[in-house]
Amino acid sequence: MANENDYDGGEIKILEGLEAVRKRPGMYIGSTSASGLHHLVWEIVDNSVDEAMAGFCTEIQVTVHADNSITVVDNGRGIPVDEHPVKKIPTLEVVMTILHAGGKFDNSAYKVSGGLHGVGISVVNALSKRVVVQVRRDGNIYEMEFSRGKTVKKMEVVGASDSTGTTVSFWPDDEIFETCVYDFDTLHNRLQETAFLNKNLKIVLTDEREAAPRLEEFCYEGGIIDFVKFLNDGKDVPEAFKEPIYIEGKSDPDAPVAKMGEVEVSLQWNAGYGENVMSFANDIYTPEGGMHLEGFRTALTRVINDYARKQNLLKEKEANLSGDDVREGLSAVISVKLPDPQFEGQTKAKLGSSYMRALTLKIVTDGLADYLEEHPKPAREIVKKAQQACKARNAARKAREATRRKSLLETASLPGKLADCSVRDAELTELFIVEGDSAGGSAKDGRRRDIQAILPLRGKILNVERVGD
Repeated sequence: MANENDYDGGEIKILEGLEAVRKRPGMYIGSTSASGLHHLVWEIVDNSVDEAMAGFCTEIQVTVHADNSITVVDNGRGIPVDEHPVKKIPTLEVVMTILHAGGKFDNSAYKVSGGLHGVGISVVNALSKRVVVQVRRDGNIYEMEFSRGKTVKKMEVVGASDSTGTTVSFWPDDEIFETCVYDFDTLHNRLQETAFLNKNLKIVLTDEREAAPRLEEFCYEGGIIDFVKFLNDGKDVPEAFKEPIYIEGKSDPDAPVAKMGEVEVSLQWNAGYGENVMSFANDIYTPEGGMHLEGFRTALTRVINDYARKQNLLKEKEANLSGDDVREGLSAVISVKLPDPQFEGQTKAKLGSSYMRALTLKIVTDGLADYLEEHPKPAREIVKKAQQACKARNAARKAREATRRKSLLETASLPGKLADCSVRDAELTELFIVEGDSAGGSAKDGRRRDIQAILPLRGKILNVERVGD
């Protein structure tokens, strides 16, 4: 009988190839719920978008078939099919079956890319019961088939083609996912978002699960300017803010590759009170923000305050407008692109590349300052709206403080007619108790409001010298 305390090399399990992905899928796609299911589509689409960002793809087609399988077609260059110099198998097979095998770890294949970890398409392969890939390249159509991360059909030429691109069809594994049914609205919203972020990129979504196939087409010449207009659609946008502000800029051409980046920002105020700022890095939505969002917010607050001071819209003794004040009613989109983005985890919720804060700060500061100088009417309206937000915030704060003081007095069984003083140090303050409201009115007029409080009492106060035992 084996001893329970025995612990040797035989106890160490090695997960080969894509087995680790199937064993712990949450590490790679976040979860095995509907969110993780849709993440498979994003990984494939992101690869096609990378081709678009590199300037080689103009159209992406996404089709949901009747059996909830997905096909993604692009007209990019096509995944390479030549023999890999190290693995000695087709590069297509390397990309599909080996983790961290992507053209995104140096700058030779892509200048910028959303698929940072190089696990995207191989993870889709691992978590699908079937994957069929067709590559149109070099005048031929090459095809391979996989199942649960394993190659089941070697690469072969199945036809000829005078175009280039990649077609990926996959069937999610129902042994892995809680549901294999795709939500049309989720796909619609994400693909529309992607089209906004990539000016003139055409994305077509088709749903074949209904009797009459549903088709949506997205293509935006205005890019993120159209995105901001979409965010404000149906909202009251004052005339002064009708045309969104657009700012773009790049890092210094002499900057090292690790410090290169592009920043694109569009913003527009509406008459509301909420804030809707969306940030993206290499087309990846960063719901938790990050360095690019920090740089944008700092620049926005600083530039508007500087302009207000310069134009004497803020007096010398007035406090600066806060970030919340200047962002009230703001809709904005921040899109940055950089060669080696550092995200927090595979789900990429927050951008951690610290240099993007300074780059975004500089580009937004310069661009917004120029806009305010060249457009005085909208600029003054922006300051005016922020000042109104500041007044409302201060009024709300004073109301809260008054309510808290009143609650404190009521708890201490003191009447609410107390005219309190502003100083809170008990050693420096005085309380005058007076007989009735009329006496209280005179006392209030003559008191020092900072250290003297007045409390009018009801009825006649007893003369303690004349009260008997």
